[in-house]
Amino acid sequence: MNNDTPLKELLDVIDSLLGPGGCPWDQAQTPETLCDYIIEESFELVDCIRAGDSPGALEEIGDVLFLLLFASRLYEKKGAFTLADVFGAEAAKMIRRHPHVFADLTLKNREELLRNWERIKRAEKKEGAGLYDSLPKGLPPLLKAYRIHSKAARVGFTWESDADMKHALEKERMEFEMAVAAGDEARMAEEFGDYLFSLAEYGRRLGLKANSCLDDANKKFLGRFRGMEALAKERGLDIATLTLAEWNGLWDEVKKDSAP
Repeated sequence: MNNDTPLKELLDVIDSLLGPGGCPWDQAQTPETLCDYIIEESFELVDCIRAGDSPGALEEIGDVLFLLLFASRLYEKKGAFTLADVFGAEAAKMIRRHPHVFADLTLKNREELLRNWERIKRAEKKEGAGLYDSLPKGLPPLLKAYRIHSKAARVGFTWESDADMKHALEKERMEFEMAVAAGDEARMAEEFGDYLFSLAEYGRRLGLKANSCLDDANKKFLGRFRGMEALAKERGLDIATLTLAEWNGLWDEVKKDSAP
């Protein structure tokens, strides 16, 4: 079997759906109407990857790939570009952005690599384009904060040391606490946002992605809460009437059982 046969099979399916006698729903779609489906399927793929679900990842990668190929075919029908254009442009871009692999450039470390990557990206943009012009507007806020800090760091706009970063983080925390003490809701919201923004940068400097870490924390809490619900049901307890002490007792049991 040729390497391109599976891809051709999937493209043939899309062409059949869009062609004479195909699916009316698919034929009514546009690249714009596919946007929400692409986002939804991408989130489902991320869930499978983070859960270590390889069979699920296989299926969801297929779903995302189908939608991307579908969108590409729709653009082709409009005369905008072809799938070959997409593959060619992406290959050329990756070669251009990796001169340390495809040319003779030598880079000393990861930081230098990322700075060079950012320089190449800026050179590709239209004259006068800003550093953040390519930042997707629809990124989740915590992920967006990480990307904002990451891009700033690549051009050297960040704290010089982790100690400086920790000092700034503590300063933001104190400003938030002062707003809380003053009971100023508008200021509390502003300072809490500043604190989260700075915390995302502190994590980035430590190699931690805030969005992923928070997702793991959410899953851990939900898993433990389901465990508490199961224990309460097993013991005939009504969770609507539990005291905080009873909740904490159940939490400690579940936490102990789930400890590595």
